[in-house]
Amino acid sequence: MIFGKETSLRSEIIAIGKKLSDLRLVVAHSGNLSARLDENNILITATATCLGSLTAKDIIKTNLNQPAGGVTSEFLLHSQIYKNFSNKVIIHCHPTLINAYFATYESLKPLTFETRLYLGNIPVVEQSTPTVTQPQVVIEALKSNNIVVLKNHGVVSIADKFSDALYLIEALEEAVKTTAIARLFDKSVLDDLDKALKEDLTRGNQYLMFSKEHIQAIVDLVNQDEFIAKKGQELDLTLQLAIKLDGYPQVYKFNFEKGKIKELTFDEEAPFVISAPREVWEAVFLGKVDPFVATMQGKMKLKGEFTKLSRWYVPFSRLFELFKEVKIKD
Repeated sequence: MIFGKETSLRSEIIAIGKKLSDLRLVVAHSGNLSARLDENNILITATATCLGSLTAKDIIKTNLNQPAGGVTSEFLLHSQIYKNFSNKVIIHCHPTLINAYFATYESLKPLTFETRLYLGNIPVVEQSTPTVTQPQVVIEALKSNNIVVLKNHGVVSIADKFSDALYLIEALEEAVKTTAIARLFDKSVLDDLDKALKEDLTRGNQYLMFSKEHIQAIVDLVNQDEFIAKKGQELDLTLQLAIKLDGYPQVYKFNFEKGKIKELTFDEEAPFVISAPREVWEAVFLGKVDPFVATMQGKMKLKGEFTKLSRWYVPFSRLFELFKEVKIKD
């Protein structure tokens, strides 16, 4: 059974390597791939291999704690990711447009709904060596998004299937291409990337995360927001949405009526319930993670039909922006 799984994974690695090459997301000997066999062992590409023309002998079985000879120089990065996450595959490659964009800009300006929904805020990690020698900063970044940019180096994408990891890379490469083309039409497209955020409506106030005072401050901001009020009327934003911190008994239910939160109650009997661990909610409230993206990537859990909730994508995107304007205590 193990032998069959190993053979199947080798075939998947060979296939995804060719796909990356065909899409020009890797060239020559750049990039590396790996897949989890079990808790302690992985398959990983060998050093100096060409991902576009891999053979079974180019893929090495190794223990996470005792690397076999000949493995890629990025073994440290791969092994630390597997030790910190349950994901089953890793793609590390050096896409041309992504590298060029993030060598110039510090963040991605999303121009399409798809970019906002599937990618959200892309973490960018400074890189000063040809291989990753400080994997802990990449690990921290991966807690907020399943794809991370290594500045002047490439990207790392994690998932349970190679296709999902590749989709994130393709989506980011396409988003960068869209932004570059938009700038050809309008040179001011990226001018706002370095502008300050809008004035903080709660400056000077900090709250314990998920305290009643914290959530009430969010409710107050939502009910003052003209954009949510307008879109709430247009889209009939009338529903119940609950948010929950894993392991914490208190649940907060927003009772929306035409874009206004008419009542804040404390039970999870709602058609939509969003739940997540503390570190994920903290990243949301700090503006590091978009809840839509976190839900798509499995970092947050949604009870209810995502397609129905996405009807109100525009006002809820604004709601999640307001989350980060209520400051939480360290």
